[in-house]
Amino acid sequence: MINYIKHFNEIDINDVPLVGGKNASLGEMFQKLTLKGVQVPDGFATTSEGYWYFLEKAKIKDKLFKTLAELDTKDFSNLRDIGTKARELFLNATFPSAIKNSVEAGYDALAKKYKGELSLAVRSSATAEDLPNASFAGQQETYLNVKGKNGLIEACQKCYASLFTDRAIKYREDNGFDHTQVALSIGVQLMVRSDLAASGVNFTLDPDTGFDQVVLVSSIWGLGENIVQGSINPDEYFVFKPSLKNGIRQPIISRQLGSKEKTMVYDTSGSGIVNLDTSPEKQEQFVLSDAEVIKLAQWSLIIEDHYKRPMDIEWAKDGQTNELFIVQARPETVQSAIKNKLKINTYTLLEKGSELTRGMGLGNKISAGKARILHSPKQSDKLQKGEILVTERTDPDWDPILKKAAGIITDQGGRTSHAAIVAREVGAAAIVGSLNATKVIRDGQEITISCAEGDTGIVYDGRLKWEEKEVDISSLGTPKTQPMLILADPDQAFKFSFYPTAGVGLMRLEFVINTSIQIHPMALKHFDRLKDASVKEKIEKMTHHYPDKADYFVHKLAEGIATIAAAFYPKDVIVRTSDFKSNEYANLIGGTEFEPEESNPMIGFRGASRYYHPKYQEAFELECRAMKMVREDMGLDNVKIMIPFCRTLKEAQKVIEVMSKNGLKRGENGLELYMMTEIPNNVILAAEFAEFFDGFSIGSNDLTQLTLGVDRDSELLSDIFDINDPGVKKMIAMVIASAKKTHTKIGLCGQAPSDYPEFAQFLVEKGINSISFNPDALIMGIENINKAEDSTVEFGMAESSN
Repeated sequence: MINYIKHFNEIDINDVPLVGGKNASLGEMFQKLTLKGVQVPDGFATTSEGYWYFLEKAKIKDKLFKTLAELDTKDFSNLRDIGTKARELFLNATFPSAIKNSVEAGYDALAKKYKGELSLAVRSSATAEDLPNASFAGQQETYLNVKGKNGLIEACQKCYASLFTDRAIKYREDNGFDHTQVALSIGVQLMVRSDLAASGVNFTLDPDTGFDQVVLVSSIWGLGENIVQGSINPDEYFVFKPSLKNGIRQPIISRQLGSKEKTMVYDTSGSGIVNLDTSPEKQEQFVLSDAEVIKLAQWSLIIEDHYKRPMDIEWAKDGQTNELFIVQARPETVQSAIKNKLKINTYTLLEKGSELTRGMGLGNKISAGKARILHSPKQSDKLQKGEILVTERTDPDWDPILKKAAGIITDQGGRTSHAAIVAREVGAAAIVGSLNATKVIRDGQEITISCAEGDTGIVYDGRLKWEEKEVDISSLGTPKTQPMLILADPDQAFKFSFYPTAGVGLMRLEFVINTSIQIHPMALKHFDRLKDASVKEKIEKMTHHYPDKADYFVHKLAEGIATIAAAFYPKDVIVRTSDFKSNEYANLIGGTEFEPEESNPMIGFRGASRYYHPKYQEAFELECRAMKMVREDMGLDNVKIMIPFCRTLKEAQKVIEVMSKNGLKRGENGLELYMMTEIPNNVILAAEFAEFFDGFSIGSNDLTQLTLGVDRDSELLSDIFDINDPGVKKMIAMVIASAKKTHTKIGLCGQAPSDYPEFAQFLVEKGINSISFNPDALIMGIENINKAEDSTVEFGMAESSN
């Protein structure tokens, strides 16, 4: 008797033609990775021979291929009709007894191994599936919580039919696969009881940017179909690979709590599944412990190392045993297909309109068009090419129409959802998890979607203007004067990591404090002392995960710093401690109770003066704790710390003493301290300040302001505020010369070297070590440095020949 199944311990990755990519991968991992600690539930797969035998024995082969030949491959006007006829051929056929006997024998073997009533996951796997150039993800059907032999045979018959879902037919046409050459294998696997616990998806790179030094772990309550289909917004964690490999205690560099609105569980009335509302308490909980996140990330690295390529991995946690399992692994197909990482497309929004909604932005692009609100793929005829699809969520049934869309917006879903995966495949700008797009956007409304402003994508009313540039960074060359970036937004870090820089010359903490933390650190440190009941209530709601409110500030700040530090590791990332003015600190939640009212905050209680002062020292100590966590617990020792607005040598000494008491001792574990040079006294006493600091960074705006005595924010005096003023340039020349004498590193942060080629020329001639630019000015800045260095060399050669 011919056996039409193969057990997982008989299958490896070379068996794709026999059992499809999904099942071949499961067999490969079951055989070769369980010895390395990766847990994979056992099972078996029907073979492609079984599929061809089904067609012959049921006498449907000729009818099937004749039906498919009638497909309108130009407009796909009859796709739905052809798909229905093809599936009915399978569903109305008698299931061949030879395949039935093989499947039942496989069932008996699993029942013997696991002892007791089986609950099974039954998945379809096309024999051309999960090849490097085509994901095939979600093209065929999956059936969960299948019980009994009769239930298993019924699920198998439905799986065979699902080779001809409308989306699968269209997908094969789009990717050039011959319907008559693709077979179907059915994977039958012990069902992990994730309905009682959790499940999720991992990527061994950032799927949006292709940054490959992180593992993205996403998780939800219950069965995994919700996360794959994009029905809900999951928790997300980024784990830094080098720290993970080096055994660093805390390699998780960021956490994002998802709303997790639904939980898919077994139907208690029998087989099948139901989708229930998640309780508010569980929505507010993180699904995984740190230890579980780290274990899943470690397994992901083992799988990636085994396959030698980025991977897309599904996992499940059993609620009865609390064990984690890997239930699928396939090659990541979008970022790994991008051959040329040396070309950068940049998008810049030139105007801002009225904001309609926001969500998770994908694609780093901007797009505009008419919004078309659809609630089902059956309405696909309403979507015209170039319009923006707005819907609650998408699943693989939407695939045939998504290529027409100029953009995609969904109410639900995270970055591993179906909509996100397809948006990346078709290169569309997309915003997922907006929560309310279908309610606040009108059908036919002209809108602009911007995904070029970090992880957050924003939908604006109307068609806005934007600029798109393609830059070939391989043609820029590498100047001796190091180009570095000025960054504030951690969401942008992975994207900018591909830019040709020597690292980050200035990371501003104010953005993280304003957007991610939002609460004044002293209000967290002295929460019980707060007088305003409404402020206390707001803080309590935001920080309920943290019994010690101060930990909220430390952890959020550490994650923001760590994300940028990881993006550029092992290059330098120079982090400037907070430099709000007192009026800006007062705008933080709870800030008014701790901040003085000053008539001139610009030259008031700011920078170093705060760090040792009783009114702020405790808050600065929280910043120190965050820095220490990033450098030591997370292993990101490329972080260097920079002190702003340090007026006197005595202040420098006091701040360094506070830092040292909080575990940040200069020179220990390679810690380097920098100082912003933005006060004339910093220039005059540069040699003396060099005894306290390893490097200087010229803050050109403040130095210009204080040299010329001009409020840099004054419109009335804007003509006087000029970095090219001879006095300002003399100050800069003096501090560069002093730094060279004391062998202190020195750089400059600001827009001038990109805006004014002659200013770049001046800095290069004076021998500055580095220049830091905002990302949109980097390319022009590098070009200006290159020209300056070339002309300096030519000038030197001419001088020597005279």
